[in-house]
Amino acid sequence: MVRPKTEMRKIEKLAARQVCFSKRRRGLFKKAQELSTLCDADIALIVFSATGKLFQYSPSSINQVLERRGLLQSKSVAEPQETSAEMQTAHRRCAILRKELAEKTSVLRQLKGEDLQGLDLKDLNKLEAILESGLTAVVKTKGERMLKEISDLKTKEAQLAEENARLKQQLVIMDTCVGEMRVQDHWDDHHSLELTISSLSSRDALHNHNFSSLDTLLKLGLPTIK
Repeated sequence: MVRPKTEMRKIEKLAARQVCFSKRRRGLFKKAQELSTLCDADIALIVFSATGKLFQYSPSSINQVLERRGLLQSKSVAEPQETSAEMQTAHRRCAILRKELAEKTSVLRQLKGEDLQGLDLKDLNKLEAILESGLTAVVKTKGERMLKEISDLKTKEAQLAEENARLKQQLVIMDTCVGEMRVQDHWDDHHSLELTISSLSSRDALHNHNFSSLDTLLKLGLPTIK
């Protein structure tokens, strides 16, 4: 009895599909190893899973196998070509930069009034326009700087005037306080002097009274004791 042929189709369940992939991949690599050992075959086997993961097998090296078969250029051949292309690009850039530097240097010398003999009328007019434009920019920048300095000086002047007024006000307040203190001291001294004079007057009056009483007693005489 003939066994019915099983139809090959995609496994729908993800877990079952991953298990099947792992088993079949191991079986494939085992067959490749047997083929290489038994038949001395050059084998380079590359497998990517559905998720993009790489699996590879080769008895020696996949790159070596591909190089031997002319399917991959050796790095020793590719690198000099890449280096040569980079060097050519660098040389071109250097040449462009050298040319630009020479042109800018020549224009700078001409702006300084040098090397003007080889210029025609058109070049001289162009150079004159550049100088006029530059001079206009210089004059404008100079004017802006001067205006800024004037504004800064005015601001400082206003600040100094305000500070001067504040100091004058403080001096007036201090003079007023000193005057009041002097008046108070003068009043205290005058009051103290008056008290002293009054005390002295009282003491003199008492002293005179005592002398007057003594004179009276002397004139009347002491009372006779019987």
